[in-house]
Amino acid sequence: MTASATPVTRQHDEPPPPRRRSLRKIVNTVLWYGAAAVLALFIAIPIYLIFVSAVSTEPLRAFPKSIIPPGITLDFITTFLRAPGVLDAFYRSVVVAVITVVLALGIGAPAGYAIARYAFRGRDGYRLVVLATRAFPIVILSIPLSITFRRLAIDDSIIAVALMHTALALPFAVLITSSVFVSIPRELEEAAETLGCSPWRAFLRISLPLALPGLTAAAIFTWVLSWNDVFAAAILTTQNPTLPARILTGLSSSAPQFRFAAGFILLLPSIIVIFLIRRDLLGLWGRVVK
Repeated sequence: MTASATPVTRQHDEPPPPRRRSLRKIVNTVLWYGAAAVLALFIAIPIYLIFVSAVSTEPLRAFPKSIIPPGITLDFITTFLRAPGVLDAFYRSVVVAVITVVLALGIGAPAGYAIARYAFRGRDGYRLVVLATRAFPIVILSIPLSITFRRLAIDDSIIAVALMHTALALPFAVLITSSVFVSIPRELEEAAETLGCSPWRAFLRISLPLALPGLTAAAIFTWVLSWNDVFAAAILTTQNPTLPARILTGLSSSAPQFRFAAGFILLLPSIIVIFLIRRDLLGLWGRVVK
């Protein structure tokens, strides 16, 4: 006696109707754009308030604040820039930030590439050590380095502050660049090598252009970290402070308008740098979204 096999019918999930799909797409678009708008306002409003407080002739404690200031003056900004030592401190901050970016990427990018491309003994432990250095407060890392620099007689100098900032930014540079190179398929370099390229040339022609947006993001992060640092520069410098350290020590008893003017001058270089290399950042974000 044979049992008759009954055919099993598979029930496939029917796709939602076109109207429901279009409604879902509209809702997702509205949510994404709404979240982007909230994030943009969260960043832009404090910057705008600092700018308005620095240039407005309206009393600082006036409430509610005018969206467009009734009068604009640059007296507070020009007076701040003419204060003794401010322009010199501004120049030192720019030089320190540039040196920090060059050193952090010059050391961090090869280390990140090695972590992403080569399997060597102790790689996971090295990643853990690099990540663990960011678990410590800046005080724990800054004080031993400052003592070392003073023993080497290089404290109170641009190079000392740059080395300090490089030590603080290097873990982030290694982690960011390693993540960037991991996202680039190794097969692209191997294909270039089979066509006659040397490993170095394949890196320059293939991997480096693809990694440029990520390296740009790492450079911006390093720049901002160096430019905004106060603690490390304050404990390392006395006669040659950077701009944040100069503001910390010189504006504690100044009028609030001068403090806002100093805050706007601190924000301006980072905004300019991000604006100039915005295409690389948009390229990185676009590649992630796709």
